[in-house]
Amino acid sequence: MQQTDLTTYSKGGFHPGAGFVKRMLWFCVNACFFTTYFPFSGLKIWILRIFGARVGEGLVLKPAVNIKYPWKLTIGNHVWIGEKVWIDNLAQVTIGDHSCLSQGAYILCGNHNFRKSSFDLMTAPVTLEAGVWICARAVVCPGVICHSHAVLTTGSVTGGNLEAYSIYQGNPARRVKERKLE
Repeated sequence: MQQTDLTTYSKGGFHPGAGFVKRMLWFCVNACFFTTYFPFSGLKIWILRIFGARVGEGLVLKPAVNIKYPWKLTIGNHVWIGEKVWIDNLAQVTIGDHSCLSQGAYILCGNHNFRKSSFDLMTAPVTLEAGVWICARAVVCPGVICHSHAVLTTGSVTGGNLEAYSIYQGNPARRVKERKLE
């Protein structure tokens, strides 16, 4: 498994992609409508678009979802995002058509360079191509590309790319078998 290179930022060099006022407004809106058990997907989708997310048709957005920066989020058509999913998108996150993020899944775009005393922030985008399933409580780390119809099983953690039509399991995740669709 090969991982995309992390983009390293020195302390103070990271830019969230929006000004202070927009970030604070999003923080409040996220706390009121997204991280709570507010049930109405349609209103939440509208709010995401207002804040710059690119969202396709047919998104199901369950309660208690945490999204760091909607302006760094692209979601395709007919995507399911389950309860307590956390999209910690310090960098761009792209979710392809007909993908599913099950309950408690964690999409992580940032990490720290533990080799440096300054503990610099490192960020990299995450891409989930069409038909990807990130199962409950699974973690996708920065720079990962989950290729078409890959599956990351419950509780698994991947720091490397997932091959198309493959099922991965464990920590670190390893390919366990081919995914065959009917």
